[in-house]
Amino acid sequence: MAIDAWLDSSLYKLRSHFSAFWESATIFSRKFRVRGWKRLFVEIADEGFTLGVLGSVVLLALAMPAFEETKKDWRAQDDYAVTFLDRYGNEIGQRGIMHRDAVPIAELPDHVIKAVLATEDRRFYEHIGIDFWGLSRALTQNMRANGVVQGGSTLSQQLAKNLFLSNERTLKRKINEAFLALWLEANLSKTEILQLYLDRAYMGGGTFGIAAASEFYFGKNVKDVSLAEAAMLAGLFKAPAKYAPHVNLPAARARANVVLSNLADAGFMSEGQLAYARRNPASVVDRAKGENPDYFLDWAFDEVKKITRTIPQHNLVVRTTLDRNIQKAAEDAIEFHLRQYGAEYKVTEAATVVIADDGSVRAIVGGRDYGESQFNRATKALRQAGSSFKPYVYAVAMEKGLTPNTIVSDAPIAWGNWMPRNYGRSFAGRVDLATALVKSYNTVPVRLAKDYLTTKPIVALTKAMGIESEISDHKTMVLGTSGMTVMDQATGFSVFANGGFAGMRHGIVQISDPAGKILWDFKRDTPEPKRVLSEKAASEMNSMLVQVPERGTARRAALPMTRVAGKTGTTQSYRDAWFVGYTGNYTAAVWFGNDSYAPMNNLTGGIIPAMTWQMMMMQAHQNIDLKPIPGISNPFPTPAQPADPKLVAQSSGTGEKLPNTVPDYPRVLSSETTRFMRSLNEKFRTYETPQRIRTTLSSL
Repeated sequence: MAIDAWLDSSLYKLRSHFSAFWESATIFSRKFRVRGWKRLFVEIADEGFTLGVLGSVVLLALAMPAFEETKKDWRAQDDYAVTFLDRYGNEIGQRGIMHRDAVPIAELPDHVIKAVLATEDRRFYEHIGIDFWGLSRALTQNMRANGVVQGGSTLSQQLAKNLFLSNERTLKRKINEAFLALWLEANLSKTEILQLYLDRAYMGGGTFGIAAASEFYFGKNVKDVSLAEAAMLAGLFKAPAKYAPHVNLPAARARANVVLSNLADAGFMSEGQLAYARRNPASVVDRAKGENPDYFLDWAFDEVKKITRTIPQHNLVVRTTLDRNIQKAAEDAIEFHLRQYGAEYKVTEAATVVIADDGSVRAIVGGRDYGESQFNRATKALRQAGSSFKPYVYAVAMEKGLTPNTIVSDAPIAWGNWMPRNYGRSFAGRVDLATALVKSYNTVPVRLAKDYLTTKPIVALTKAMGIESEISDHKTMVLGTSGMTVMDQATGFSVFANGGFAGMRHGIVQISDPAGKILWDFKRDTPEPKRVLSEKAASEMNSMLVQVPERGTARRAALPMTRVAGKTGTTQSYRDAWFVGYTGNYTAAVWFGNDSYAPMNNLTGGIIPAMTWQMMMMQAHQNIDLKPIPGISNPFPTPAQPADPKLVAQSSGTGEKLPNTVPDYPRVLSSETTRFMRSLNEKFRTYETPQRIRTTLSSL
């Protein structure tokens, strides 16, 4: 009773005290209450503050992953100085050394700094990393022009992108860029930010930084450049490939004239000071136009750094596997099809990787224009594979004892609450596995994984085949929902082309020091290829995949001189389109899509990707000894005939007739002559004595 009475009295007193406190607080708060017309503005300010705080919290949560990048040693520049050679020993470019030729801001000419700031960020010394005034001005100009004519990114934002982010055009990247720009402003001085920007920006011609660009284009130290030359250099930051003077001097001079006008508009110089530079535009060092395979070089540079982690020597000469003819064919094929059909199908980007039968990477195209975007879509972009992933599922089925003739039901199927459907919303009933793969039915691989295989052995096989991207073991992975790179796809399908062996892919043949001492050799220092698919399973997969370009979804990829095997892939809402195919000589993966993941206009893998693959391979297969795909019959049709045009028009179920994109490449040299010339080239490269060369020639 006493305890109960104490509790009752205590609760009563607590309520009384709280009521008294609340009444006092209410009376006190009334002194600050706004009434009448002023209350409207206070309420609006309160709501705006609340929404602003909530928005800031959301934006900060989105940007937190980007801040993880700042924990790395991002200031350190690579101390590598690497000269790259192609497979024949010809120099194709450099990496590393051109990043280190920095000149302190205090030693740069005043007109160089002014030209850069007038063009890239006039209010650089006034804003905090984000220029709200400049952003509003850019938005106004763009609205008036009904297009993008002026950018709103500050120099700090551009540096943040160069140091920490990719060139993906997404809202998340812009948010991260803004927060990282604020972080740079908080942790670095304006001089340090400007110094890093001038040293790290890509300037075209394979150069990084304004000092290296000055040496490359004008053959002089950046301290000695004239006003006209400084204007030309400043004009490169916007689009180095478009305005590179060694490629398009008239465009570079026109851009430099815009920079000079910017100097006058910003009030940095008078028209009188600019007159001489306008009348005497800059000239550049005469350099033969040689397109550098920059995407390949970037990937090879990363590979070199992995290989040489335990090698103290970083001044290196690296012999790669690049074939410049195939690289050029790949670049031309992608550019041609993007230019010809990009607007119609609403596709802006593409990538490809070509691998020879011995595993050597012959070509990499990581995007349409390296000058506009150095992001390598061939080796770094994770894109859903769609139906081009299905061969990995069928390969596991072949290993489990099924055959191309095994009958499986193409009928509605439910796996939990997931009910996949076929592309045409219809079902074929009982079909053999070969037909299911050729026709790309969705329910069949799902049924295989659900009733026969499970997803774990599929994931295990992809890893064994050399695919480096993380493949999910979720049930939807059967239809290619996991992100994969173009390099992954080319690597995986090359295992089929090699009869089931993995571990052969490589881009580096030899690494040596400048004196010629071999520090690393692929044949000597790498393990032997390993079999990951039985010979039977590999042969059965090849026998099925070779039918896809003949009676399936990839008829546009058929070649007249040899049979082709491969698989198309198209993802949901047409965000990705693939064709991954191979012959006995080469494997190549081709991807088309948009960086923003925007849907394309009904573009499937059997249209432009297959056509691009065909155009590349027509060139790659000239003047070589054709090799058969392992395990298939009649590898070289006789007489060799191209695919039936009527069947080509039916590819992917579109029914449209696209023009033939494959040029009629003439055979310049016979196979015998080509073999002789290559063997002769090998002999000369071994530095033999004249007497031995004569002996070799007589023996040949």
